[in-house]
Amino acid sequence: VQLVESGGGLVQAGGSLRLSCAASGSIFSINVMGWYRQAPGKQRELVATITSSGMTNYADSAKGRFTISRDNANNTVYLQMNSLKPEDTAAYYCVLLGPITYWGQGTQVTVSS
Repeated sequence: VQLVESGGGLVQAGGSLRLSCAASGSIFSINVMGWYRQAPGKQRELVATITSSGMTNYADSAKGRFTISRDNANNTVYLQMNSLKPEDTAAYYCVLLGPITYWGQGTQVTVSS
């Protein structure tokens, strides 16, 4: 299984970015996909997850600003990030949770003040 992320970049505070993650390979149909992030010197932390049936879970820091969605037909998960803050700066990792957990390579999001 391979997870390929895209959509990171540099944005000013208050701006928006949309991350995408496409999964390919032998994927169990019932799974959870999501996003974690890791800032320099900090532990990797949950941002949001979504089940194959569409149930979502958000970190408190993401609630009201970020929206996770997925396209099951294409095994793709998205993270729409609005009202970005400098503290959102991190490497964002896509994850697929199933019988085996897979991680993407990460995409950098930098929010300038």
